[in-house]
Amino acid sequence: MGDSQYKIQEESLIRADIGEYLKRHEDKDLLRLLTCGSVDDGKSTLIGRLLYDCHMIYEDQLAKVASDSKVWGTTDDGFDPALLTDGLRAEREQGITIDVAYRYFSTDKRKFIIADCPGHEQYTRNMATGASTCNLAVILIDARYGVISQTRRHSFICSLLGIKHVVVAVNKMDLIDWSEDSYDRIMRDYNSFVARLNFSDIHFIPMSALRGDNVVERSRNLSWYDGPTLLSHLESLNISTDRNLIDMRLPIQYVLRPNLDFRGYSGTLASGVLRTGDRVASLPSRQQSRVKKIYGPDGEIEEAFSPMAITVSLEDEIDVSRGNMLVPVNNLPHVGNEFEAMVVWMHENAATEGTSYLVKHSCSMVPGVLSRVRYKVDVNTMQRDKGDQKDDAEIDSLNLNEIGRCHLTLHRPIAFDPYDRNRATGAFIIVDRLTNVTVGAGMIVDRIVSRSGRKPAPVSQNIQRSGSLVSAAERRALMGQRGVTVWLTGLSASGKSTIARQLEKQLVDLGRPCYILDGDNVRHGLNRDLGFSMEDRQENIRRIAEVAALMNDAGVIVITAFISPYRQDRQSAREVIGDQAFIEAFVDTPLEVCEQRDPKGLYKKARAGEIRQFTGVSDVYEPPLNAEITLPTATISPAEAADRIIEDLGERGVTG
Repeated sequence: MGDSQYKIQEESLIRADIGEYLKRHEDKDLLRLLTCGSVDDGKSTLIGRLLYDCHMIYEDQLAKVASDSKVWGTTDDGFDPALLTDGLRAEREQGITIDVAYRYFSTDKRKFIIADCPGHEQYTRNMATGASTCNLAVILIDARYGVISQTRRHSFICSLLGIKHVVVAVNKMDLIDWSEDSYDRIMRDYNSFVARLNFSDIHFIPMSALRGDNVVERSRNLSWYDGPTLLSHLESLNISTDRNLIDMRLPIQYVLRPNLDFRGYSGTLASGVLRTGDRVASLPSRQQSRVKKIYGPDGEIEEAFSPMAITVSLEDEIDVSRGNMLVPVNNLPHVGNEFEAMVVWMHENAATEGTSYLVKHSCSMVPGVLSRVRYKVDVNTMQRDKGDQKDDAEIDSLNLNEIGRCHLTLHRPIAFDPYDRNRATGAFIIVDRLTNVTVGAGMIVDRIVSRSGRKPAPVSQNIQRSGSLVSAAERRALMGQRGVTVWLTGLSASGKSTIARQLEKQLVDLGRPCYILDGDNVRHGLNRDLGFSMEDRQENIRRIAEVAALMNDAGVIVITAFISPYRQDRQSAREVIGDQAFIEAFVDTPLEVCEQRDPKGLYKKARAGEIRQFTGVSDVYEPPLNAEITLPTATISPAEAADRIIEDLGERGVTG
């Protein structure tokens, strides 16, 4: 359908039935996109041309732009499309884009929101803000200059912010006589460096934004190009697969209590699909229930999907409050108070290690500490800057518009996913505690990774580590072995303690100094103040890991026997102890076998409801994904299990 015919039909529908007209546009798919590129690449001109050729400019607005073009215009024509988006006076005076300008328009196939982002390096924070909600990026390249550092910088930021679809608009083709060879060279150059980035869809379009070639209408000057125009590509792009419909996440924004007979939990579904009858867990408490009813804006519904605003009622009375998150019991996000993230710093005052901030994640606001700046990223070269390697100096701050990978430690745990899996639960902002100003934005990249022996900064900054006159090599020579921790994990009654005692006896018989840290024994002393909530389990594991690390440093082989049901906690223990010293041994015993053994009668009590949050019954156990050792105790004896561990220690050179 031609633009003029479409416009006539739209005007006719408005006169006949305004309600039907509004409903038709409401039901259209929405595409959010941004334009980015170097200064004078033609970003604002492209958007202005797109709006103009789609007949989305009011006559009075068009007249105003025509008038302003005589004063501020940067083209030889009487009409400068860039002025449709460059609205600030400073932008018009300098002929550049400073702030993010948003424009809205619609065609017969789709609705669009366009963010015109600044190209200057000093406005990186503005570009990151504009790109954070977009599905697609239009990266403009001046055909005269090809791929430059700004192109690489904007591509990196788009990839960092999780944008999967990219249109590389090779603009100003009219200034190089529509050269196909130049266009092919630009495609090769761009593809050669972008292979390192996380884009799933890249499309190249040659064009002239000022003249309108290949923007809305196909160009007669580019007969060698047989691909779609920009608008055609935007209208047909499939973004339905970009939505995360697998990981259901419902952050709770408000507990609705209109009367004594109803308690509902309200929020916007961040991702996934939620249905009546689904079994869910509340994080971070991990208490479980089943969805009783779901209410949308128009009443009760059977299912909901993101990004719907809903209210949920549950069958059981469990602890759910603002800032908590409802998730499927068999698809849990990470839960913890430490994570690493790529942070874009947005304030004149630099971010420094050890500084306390507020972290706004989803519906929760949690105090936290910027524990460490692991490295900065040079956004022009995409190289990591770890400081002067010659004197082993470390980077400990982020300045305005800089991007770096940081380690954050919060005062209480939150539920989160990596940003590349779930943008809704993997993003956060950093707020200054005194001024309440947003100073940074972050994308969670992973749980804690190897810190090369360095731990997060303590809450108190007046504590300094003291060294030793005895080296690790001297301790190893004295003990005749390397200190490691064999971390036995598995269900209750799986045989962890039995294997630990057998292993200890066999190691001592071989003349190897070792010691068992048993779960029950530790809770009688060091951890007697801890219960079995998720937070107490985390603290229990943290303390054990710290003790094990000290004993490993002394050269002792430590054997632990803990259920340690959560992967996050075991990963945290690995990071405290060190990847080279941590040996995860999965005591792989089926639940039915554990229940048959049940020497303490705990499973029977848990099934009867006498014990709450019991692993395997009323709480989850997350088995290791890549354990160093797996011990199937349903088919091997404790002595055989101990033999396998000792053999593994020998192969690792621990006892060599």
